[in-house]
Amino acid sequence: MKEPLLHVQDLYAGYGDAAVLEGVNLDIHAGELVALVGSNGAGKTTLLRALSGLIPVSGGQIVFDGAPLAGRTSDQIFRAGLTQLPEGRQLFDRMTVQDNLLMGANLRRGKGAIAADLERVYTLLPRLRERRHQLAGTMSGGEQQMCAMTRALMAAPRLLMVDEMSLGLAPVVVLQLMETLQQVRDGGITVLLVEQDVHIALEHADRGYVLETGRIALEGQARALLDNPEIQKAYLGV
Repeated sequence: MKEPLLHVQDLYAGYGDAAVLEGVNLDIHAGELVALVGSNGAGKTTLLRALSGLIPVSGGQIVFDGAPLAGRTSDQIFRAGLTQLPEGRQLFDRMTVQDNLLMGANLRRGKGAIAADLERVYTLLPRLRERRHQLAGTMSGGEQQMCAMTRALMAAPRLLMVDEMSLGLAPVVVLQLMETLQQVRDGGITVLLVEQDVHIALEHADRGYVLETGRIALEGQARALLDNPEIQKAYLGV
């Protein structure tokens, strides 16, 4: 088997003296959609922040595309192709949809490639083409999440990390976004989906990890995890 695109080994991280992650291990291979699930406070967002270089790592290693990320700044990690779609969307409300999307490509060069990617994301989510001249802050929550996702895609990531995409959205919108993520994966972008909604995440992922109090408690094929009695009892109310 090929080396994973992202390799995390025995990772420790937290905030000040408060440890959150306590020896996390996970691998993500190119072309996968991997779900990281767990309850609120399990350390999911902390893991994304550590991977993105937004908080320091106190132990272990992170290797992306064969190169250790230790010592790299968040900007350098972003330029390497590891992009995070943060919880809460964080759009520029007073800018148009299209200007928000172009902000995602502000570190890229090559107008032709950027224009081609803009057309590609409009094809992926046609509603944004219709809204491209509308102020982002005036759209519905679902449309804003679509805009945030495509802005992240405009950075041309190799690995897209998505944090709690379903929060506050109607089930039909969440389903559309999940199907869009599968299309993104099918288009060659690897996806790490961090999600509190265990059922929707595992239903659309290839593989999954369950994070509990800073440690990986379970891992495996997504369907097998979804059928696991421990998962059903703890997270699905079965």
